Amino acid sequence: MATRLCRKLVLIWTFRAAAYSHLDCGRSPVYHQLRDKQPKVFLFRNLCSRHEQNSEPTAGQRPAGREEMLSSLVDMGFTQTQVEALARRALSSRTEHAVTQHLSVLSALVALGFNPSSVMMMLDTCPDLYQVKGALLQQRVDNLRKLGLVEGGLQRAVRRYPQLLTMPIKRVNGVSRFLRDRCHLTTQQVAGVLRDSPAVVLEDMDRLEYKFQYAYFRMGIGQAEMVKSGLFRVSLEEVRCRHGFLERRGLYQTPDKKGQTRIVNPKLKDFLAIPEDAFLSKVAVATGEEFEVFRKLMEREIQEEEEPEFSNSDEEDEEDNESEDRGSAGYRRRKRK
Repeated sequence: MATRLCRKLVLIWTFRAAAYSHLDCGRSPVYHQLRDKQPKVFLFRNLCSRHEQNSEPTAGQRPAGREEMLSSLVDMGFTQTQVEALARRALSSRTEHAVTQHLSVLSALVALGFNPSSVMMMLDTCPDLYQVKGALLQQRVDNLRKLGLVEGGLQRAVRRYPQLLTMPIKRVNGVSRFLRDRCHLTTQQVAGVLRDSPAVVLEDMDRLEYKFQYAYFRMGIGQAEMVKSGLFRVSLEEVRCRHGFLERRGLYQTPDKKGQTRIVNPKLKDFLAIPEDAFLSKVAVATGEEFEVFRKLMEREIQEEEEPEFSNSDEEDEEDNESEDRGSAGYRRRKRK
């Protein structure tokens, strides 16, 4: 009797295990999809419940649109904290248009290859990105690609300076044309400047040209080294200050007409694109106090240069104008390097 009962229980357990295994295998694709979606579903429900508790429905803001935004942000991979911050900003305007606008910007940035953390960082750095329409943002991205910013370099420039996507296409193209025509950079070199020094699009054209001329004529630096060393990422005042400090300490000489010097000048990237303490200890071999005193003297000299000079002699004015014209003509005759 006991043996018969044991056999019966074994058969029952065997059939039950086989049935459960069959059912699990039969629904495994759907089961795995639901299991993968569970974190997103729970996150979405939590966000919706939190927002419903903290906000009141208005006439211009439908719950359906609100839920659609939260769902979209979750699908893009944003964390709960990030979604809450983005939703709070978009829904604070209480208009459906603002929600759609924010979603279009976020979608465009994610499609450009940025992860959610990078998107949040760029939006914190440049809140004006929220106001750029998705179609216009895409046009500006396409224009940057036409200027030579390929994948990788494009993302690097935008991540470093998100304001690049808020600038009108006309302005960006104008700076690009200026670098080619007045600074004699090649198309590839212009793309390098936009990639590594994107803030150049906001720089004053006259100061930009003066910085180029100072590096080219006063320091004897060619265009290729300017781009490689990040010259256009450093202010004109800092370029003049560091170069002048080295020059007066006998550590830098302006090359002659043949491009030769009596000493070996340090490379531009070795004293310009480094922190000040490294510049003083490794290149200038000086103290911070000495450099600070020189900086104040240089600022005074620059201020005196920028002050208008008045002369009682019309002949002196004409001579100055003629010399400026000759200098400009000589500069225009320079060829690209």
